[in-house]
Formats: sequence, C-alpha cells, structure tokens
Amino acid sequence: MSLSAPSTSHHPHTDIPDPAPPQHPQSGLKGILLPVAAVLAIGTIFVSVYLAAFHAPKPHDLPVAAVGTSQDAHRLQGALDSGLPGGFDVRPYADESAARDAIAHRSVYAAYLPGGGHGEPKLLYAGANGASVTGTLTGAFGPVAAAGGHRLGQEDVLPASSGDTRGLSIFYAAFGLVLAGYLFGIMTYQAAPALSFRQRMASLALFGVLGGIVITLIAGSAGFGALPGSFVGIAGTIALMAMAAGGATMVFIRWTGPAGAGLASVVLLTLGNSTSGGVMPAAYLPAWLHPLSGILPVGAGVRALQGLAYFHHDGLGRGIATLAAWIVVCAALLRLRDARAKRAPAS
Repeated sequence: MSLSAPSTSHHPHTDIPDPAPPQHPQSGLKGILLPVAAVLAIGTIFVSVYLAAFHAPKPHDLPVAAVGTSQDAHRLQGALDSGLPGGFDVRPYADESAARDAIAHRSVYAAYLPGGGHGEPKLLYAGANGASVTGTLTGAFGPVAAAGGHRLGQEDVLPASSGDTRGLSIFYAAFGLVLAGYLFGIMTYQAAPALSFRQRMASLALFGVLGGIVITLIAGSAGFGALPGSFVGIAGTIALMAMAAGGATMVFIRWTGPAGAGLASVVLLTLGNSTSGGVMPAAYLPAWLHPLSGILPVGAGVRALQGLAYFHHDGLGRGIATLAAWIVVCAALLRLRDARAKRAPAS
C-alpha cells in the first residue's frame, strides 16, 4: 500500500508573501504622455492647495479672550470686526488669571486686558503659536487700543523655545517625517516585494520607532533644542505619525497600483502638510480645507506635538486616537488585500 503525502492545499492562516504591486509597462504615445499628465496634475494640485491656504492667510473665528464682562467682550468683538470681519471669536473671561490659563491650554490665542482709568491696555499672547499668529494679533488689537488713545502693551506669556524662534520647527519635523513615511511606503514594495504581511508590519513598526527616536534626538533638547517636552512622549507621537504616513502610502500602492504613489503624495504631502497647523492654526485655513486638519495624520500629529511641547497636552488625546485609528485601518486594509490576493490563484 502506497502512502500519499499529506495535502497542504488548505491552510487559511498561512502568511504568504505579499505579491508585488502589478506593473503596467506603457510604450508609444501613451508612455510619453502618461507621466507628463500625472506629474503635472500632482504639481497643479500642490500649487493650488498651498496658494489657497497661504497666499493671503487670515483667521476665521480665531478664539480670543476679553477680560471683563460680556458687554466688554461684545464691544471688543465689534471693534475687531470693523478691521477684520469674522476674524475673531471674542470670549469673556472674569479675570486675568483665567485668561492666562486659557492661553496656556490654547483655549484662546490671546487675551485683551482693557486697563482701567489711566491704565494701559495690554495684549497677552503665546509666541509658541508662531510669528504669523503674533503678527495677526498685534496688528488687529493695536488699532483697538489706539482708538481709545492708548498704546498697546504686549506680553508673551508662553514664548517659543530658544531653539525655535519662529515657531516652525514642529512643522518642518512633521514635513520631513511624512516625507520619510511616504518614501518608506514606496520602497518597502520596491526593495522587498516578497515580504509577508507580518514581516511588512514589523518593518513598518521598526521604521516608526526608529524614526521617532532619531527625530526627537535631532529636534529635542539633545539636538537643536527646538522641540521641548518629554522625550518619550514626543518620540512616541512621532513614531505613530511615521507609521500612519507609511501605512497610508502602502494602502494606496497596494490597492491602486502605480497610481498609488501619486495619490499618497496628494493626500499626505499636499493636503496633509498644508492643513497640519504647523505654519498657522487651522482657523486660518479656507473653509474647504479646514476639516482635513483634524482627520489627516499630519494635522493630528502636529497638534499633539504642540500640546506636548507647550500647551499642557492640548490635542494629545485626540491626536493619538486619530493616529492609532489610521494605523489600525491601514493594517486591516493591507490584510484584506493580502487575503484577496491569496484567494485569487485558487479561483
């Protein structure tokens, strides 16, 4: 009696390698025109989005405090609207202490103390919000004080780190990180097309952890001193940003093939970075871009990093939840694509 080898045709949990993204070589006229059209489209979107966001930025309902009564806040609202209609949302605070606390937690971006009698009005603000925000605030509140015959006193109650005098280092760190995540998502399939799903996820996690450590060492107190705060907290948040950006790029490439790199660049590098709030708060964005700030990985991560560095963890919880959701959803979509690829040969 002969013994046949045991069948191995049914192992649904076998972790086989990911197939490389399909290749569609083009030649002739189509091969000439396709890369030109694709790259011009991406470039046009990039220029259009960034100009829409930053060519003439102005705030929309930027929250500010008026120390005094509701009537004081109403008068200040009218004075500010006369110079910049719809630019500010004035909220009354009972005293200076409460207003300072609101600035420190970024509930408001500035507080106006009207003074009394012969007292000089004063503007409290946080330089950590960036030079552009400071310029907007002083430019708007200066005429309010001048209308009453006073000079505007100013106090920076929460300055930016001495290693980040313009308040832009978080944006640059985030931009570089997302670019690295984008490149990782592309190169993981180019350099290692035979990796299994588990190996690719392990590679993504390793990239995130090492990226978080390296960028924190460079930008934090051990490097340029541009990113104050807990090393572990900042490195962990950056690691999540890196994994979310890398995972999103991998999903685009696995599900859409050659078009994935271009789509990922539009979502992450163009829409993500322009709406991140790293240059200016989301309140400065046009209405059609504003919603993206809180849901794309870059904006969620930048807000969390700013909260860790300066603003008493403002946005940290939501940012971590958003980044974690991106990672989990991306992993699930990659696993689903892997499962479909396994079933395809059998069918």
